[in-house]
Amino acid sequence: MRLIAEAGYRAFPPRLPEQPIFYPVLHEAYAVQIARDWNVKASGAGYVTRFAVRRSFLDSYSIQQAGGREHLEYWIPAEDLSAFNKAIVGEIEVIAEFR
Repeated sequence: MRLIAEAGYRAFPPRLPEQPIFYPVLHEAYAVQIARDWNVKASGAGYVTRFAVRRSFLDSYSIQQAGGREHLEYWIPAEDLSAFNKAIVGEIEVIAEFR
């Protein structure tokens, strides 16, 4: 979250070498599940963000189902994250925090 704040809430930070894909999810309930049930256990905190991305960018990617009906996400390769960030419209909003 610190890196997103440092980017003025307009970009996600580059992926780490062990993170070859960025997974923006489509449903808030799924994002809450990830933040609350997985991220808190792994790192002590989890955040749910909301943001808009230009459809013209997302049209190049298909929606992936990673489990249940609401477990929908895009798989954005790390090398495309800069272009993804440029396609964000407005700011990244933090809508929930878990600890």
